[in-house]
Amino acid sequence: MPKDGKSTTEYTPPAPSKNKVKFEIWGEEMIEKKVKLSGNSGRVYLPPNWVGHDVKIIRVD
Repeated sequence: MPKDGKSTTEYTPPAPSKNKVKFEIWGEEMIEKKVKLSGNSGRVYLPPNWVGHDVKIIRVD
């Protein structure tokens, strides 16, 4: 790492496939999780302090 503490590695996003779309979202926090099986559907647990807040879920794979 350089003396200024900043990384010189740049992020290169993966090339989009024909089925992918790009979203740009402004928010407060982000958590990445795997969806778990729950009966006949899927479930994601979020922190209790998120209760009552609006969230957006984007499937990335």
